Amino acid sequence: MFRDIITDVFFDLDHTLWDFEKNSALTFDKIFQDNNIGIALPDFLEVYIPANFAFWKLFREGKITKEALRYERLKSVFDDLKYQVSDETIHTLSEDYITHLSSFNHLFPNAISILDYLKPNYKLHIITNGFQEVQGKKLKNSNIHGYFDQVIDSEMAGVKKPDPIIFNLALNRANARPETSLMIGDNLEADILGAQAAGYHALHFNAHQGPKHDFCQIIDDLDEIKSFL
Repeated sequence: MFRDIITDVFFDLDHTLWDFEKNSALTFDKIFQDNNIGIALPDFLEVYIPANFAFWKLFREGKITKEALRYERLKSVFDDLKYQVSDETIHTLSEDYITHLSSFNHLFPNAISILDYLKPNYKLHIITNGFQEVQGKKLKNSNIHGYFDQVIDSEMAGVKKPDPIIFNLALNRANARPETSLMIGDNLEADILGAQAAGYHALHFNAHQGPKHDFCQIIDDLDEIKSFL
């Protein structure tokens, strides 16, 4: 479908190549043990995962700061679970989480094989809303940094996806044109609609088993990219 027109493929990182939920769960397991937090991990994650999505949406929209995101997503979950924890401990957990998150490096199935498949024929890049201090470590520690010519993050751009500024910056840095560029990501609002508004083609990796839509083609496994490129 895109094989004859695409020169540059832009990937989201978290929830698309890097298995955020699995790595995040392993990180919480470690830091809860290190800090003697007496909450069963499944109970915590059941509340935390949707809360984290909600706070990230607020962060993308510029409604909260990075510091508020890191504090409030934990504070709200402990409050919901009625678990008493001091602000000092929340701040410690927040710092420990960022410190250790990139030490766990599970990728989605077929991530490496699809990058190997694409690399000889396309220029590959990353556009991520993640924090610069963490995303570089994720790429290096999971041994995929060498696949990408350009890595654009929201701190570098000064805005977050779906703002067209970050997509245009990525095009400029990659010396690419939107009509020959493809964005692959998991988030419909940030990755797909944002990229399309900037003129990119888009392919939605349905990592969260979300509802079907007609905005673009949808894949459930990264290996399905071979059907398009």
